[in-house]
Amino acid sequence: MILDGKKVRDEILAKIKKKITKENLKIKLAIILVGDDEASKIYIKNKEKYCKLVGITVEKYLLAADTQELEVINLIKRLNNDTSVTGIILQSPVPKAINFDKCSSLIDYKKDVDGFTQHNIYNLYLGKKCILPCTVKGIIRLLDYYKIVISGANIVIVGRGNIVGHPLSLALQNLDATVTVAHSKTKNLGDITKNADILISATGVPHLIDENMVKPGSVVVDVGISRINGNIVGDVDFAKVKDIAEYITPNPGGVGPMTVAMIIDNLIEMKEEEKNG
Repeated sequence: MILDGKKVRDEILAKIKKKITKENLKIKLAIILVGDDEASKIYIKNKEKYCKLVGITVEKYLLAADTQELEVINLIKRLNNDTSVTGIILQSPVPKAINFDKCSSLIDYKKDVDGFTQHNIYNLYLGKKCILPCTVKGIIRLLDYYKIVISGANIVIVGRGNIVGHPLSLALQNLDATVTVAHSKTKNLGDITKNADILISATGVPHLIDENMVKPGSVVVDVGISRINGNIVGDVDFAKVKDIAEYITPNPGGVGPMTVAMIIDNLIEMKEEEKNG
């Protein structure tokens, strides 16, 4: 069965739109882009599209590539203090002259849409309430929608990056899964992935996962995105794996739409926290 991220995204956003309309919620997302990265512009356009669809205001701050770090820091501080702003995103990547980790860490954790501030990551580590990173939250919500049981499952994550692999491993352990994290130095990778009830790949290596690395009847989630001859492909060789796995995400159309939906879901969560004091 295909884990259809677009379908789930649309259902989630339809519910959010009704909530925003019914409760007359005033939600504003501030997005900071430094430089002219074309991929970032596309990502921002996509976020803006779906925010506007549900009734969320988007305020963009498009800064030149030669913008000084102090200017970015001052902008973040101003947005932190702006009570009309619900959430803030500093779009990655940024020019080399700007320290992304330093700047993003200055975002008020209550406005940290991406869930990457030290406060949120530390709470994730401790298993406490936090804003989950959007891709992590999107994967969990997608599995939940299709009633795939996480608790007690043997889950293998291929990739240990700070955006997906590492925080995802923590979140899944907090949900009582048994998690193995594999990476570029892992020996006999296929032997490990074939033991997974749920296999999640987030490496950006095209078609890394083939039919010989997947347990029959398992769940396969493809997070990685690469381009080959202008076409988007994932970590998983979909054509070869789809008949072996019981559930599989398409790529594109699986995790990506869920990530966008969770940006909006996080904004709703943050607005609720703001209302409750």
